[in-house]
Amino acid sequence: MVWFKTRTATLAVVLAGILAAWGYLFYQHDQMTSQPMSSMWMPPSESLAWRFTDFALVYFMWAVMMAAMMLPSAIPMILTFARVCRQQNKIPHKLTYLFISAYLGIWLLFSSVLTLLQWQMHGLAWLSPMMENQNSILAAGILFLAGFYQFMPIKNACLTHCKTPMGFLLNEWQDDAAGAFNMGLKHGANCLGCCWAQMLIMFAVGVMNLLGMALITLLVILEKSMPLESKLICKTVGVAFLAWGIVLLFA
Repeated sequence: MVWFKTRTATLAVVLAGILAAWGYLFYQHDQMTSQPMSSMWMPPSESLAWRFTDFALVYFMWAVMMAAMMLPSAIPMILTFARVCRQQNKIPHKLTYLFISAYLGIWLLFSSVLTLLQWQMHGLAWLSPMMENQNSILAAGILFLAGFYQFMPIKNACLTHCKTPMGFLLNEWQDDAAGAFNMGLKHGANCLGCCWAQMLIMFAVGVMNLLGMALITLLVILEKSMPLESKLICKTVGVAFLAWGIVLLFA
């Protein structure tokens, strides 16, 4: 009974975070589509015109987006970690939240990279003020990159890690708070190695494209949860990305 309450509380906190993140993204999308352009903030079209506030707003948008898109796929690992903590008579809440914080920290760091990429893409006029793609060659190139990455050994290795939560914990277990934080960092790094190229696809479909966010989130969840060999999943998705890129390039 105690374990059930712990599991329920952990799941409730994670789901609340996911819903809050998606709620913010829906709010931002509604603001962009319902308000006149003259009254809304938009990233400057020239890179030299960006100020600290512009970088901060774009970074916050990406940080929330990464939390909304990546936390759902991390739920099995998080719950498995909490269960192992409980079995070892440790404090599951404290250690689990440290694990989650470290995991999200990796994606928050990656959000800085995405922010800098967006800054440059606006400067090169590859993105519109509404953050939509304006360069079909760029979009196709991103899809080719994501497609080819699916065939690389590092993608398969990282996906295999993400698909086996108990195997990761058995091999990487470390005691106490520092250990929980380190394991969260390792899981986040492996998850980043698995999904970073898929996140770049948002530049191809439009940074604030809610359907694109939802489909990529679903793809990440399916990749990590489908009872199929990692190599088969990677190659199948890779072929789909490459085909999509070819269509964009020649359409």
